[in-house]
Amino acid sequence: MKFNETANTNGRGFHFGLEAEYMLADALSFHPLWHPDLSFETLNAALESISIDDLPPLDGLELEPPHRKRMPFAVEGYHVPDPDMQPIDLLPKGIEIRTPVCSTIEQCLTCLAKLHERLQNSLAKLGFQAVAISHHPTATHFEGPQNKRRYDFWQWAMEVMVTYGPDINVSLPTDLQAKLDIRDLFAKVNYYGPALTALTLASPFYEGKLWTIRGRPGKSIRTYRRSVIAPALEVHMEERGRLEFKLFEATNRLDDFHAYFLLWLALLLDDELKGRATNQSRIYDLGQVAQLGVDAPEIRSRANEVLCRTRRVLARHGFAAEALKPFHERLDAGRLPADGLVELYRQENSIPAVLRYLSVLVPHSACLTATA
Repeated sequence: MKFNETANTNGRGFHFGLEAEYMLADALSFHPLWHPDLSFETLNAALESISIDDLPPLDGLELEPPHRKRMPFAVEGYHVPDPDMQPIDLLPKGIEIRTPVCSTIEQCLTCLAKLHERLQNSLAKLGFQAVAISHHPTATHFEGPQNKRRYDFWQWAMEVMVTYGPDINVSLPTDLQAKLDIRDLFAKVNYYGPALTALTLASPFYEGKLWTIRGRPGKSIRTYRRSVIAPALEVHMEERGRLEFKLFEATNRLDDFHAYFLLWLALLLDDELKGRATNQSRIYDLGQVAQLGVDAPEIRSRANEVLCRTRRVLARHGFAAEALKPFHERLDAGRLPADGLVELYRQENSIPAVLRYLSVLVPHSACLTATA
């Protein structure tokens, strides 16, 4: 996603965008699919056919080859390069919904809901459905020809072939953006990011069964795998100050996405949060969080510090904090989305049953009091 040149000039000056990745499954059996089962050309043609005339302008969205049409969807996967490192094909891992740039969180979530419904209808014609899961439940490893000139970028491109997740994009008003200390922001996210991520953990499956580490079940193989190499955030000052938070896990709940935006705003806007940490500390903390959730050392206290201040901090800028209620409850109970998925898996003894559940986007009205 790329913010357009008119961002920051309308309304309160905040702008929002959401990029949400989805795995694909067979529409009848909900057997998980991956690049050997999928074709870029077939998927891309289905995406290009989806009506988007009633959506906000797409000026802020990039067109990335081999895609040919600017649209709020993209086939996600591994770019196959020519000898000059230019992409000529793509091995699909799934689909990404990319909302247009929106002036409110509510408008952004409305766009997501419309796009999700239309995507599912289009995919159903191919015999597929999109599933909101953070790590492929059966595929574990991918290798492809070098497609990035930098070795670390290439390694990351291969690693993310089995992981999925949202990018939460916020653009601040001009006066707040001018005060932003980017180096300090990275240190703040390093300290508090793992604690907030703990409240979103939702990938307890690996190799077709529950993920275990050192003999005990873990909460998130996705966070465990990506913590070492993946960035916590990306800053795009050349795109009108787009600030992209990348640690949260996939969800099939609109209220979760609402909370994700509020938590990111809270980190950006709260000048009185004093915790700071290095990249190395963040990597260590995320590894612990992936295994233990909110019971990892210092995680409860850090999450509580942020959550207890959100209502006051957000209200100063015109945002209500009600959507964070389920996150307060998660922290109090220590019950995370991963725990609910584990229960469903054990009850049904079936990965496809979990995937079927995660293919449905839960609307606001059905999850206002959710606790897991």
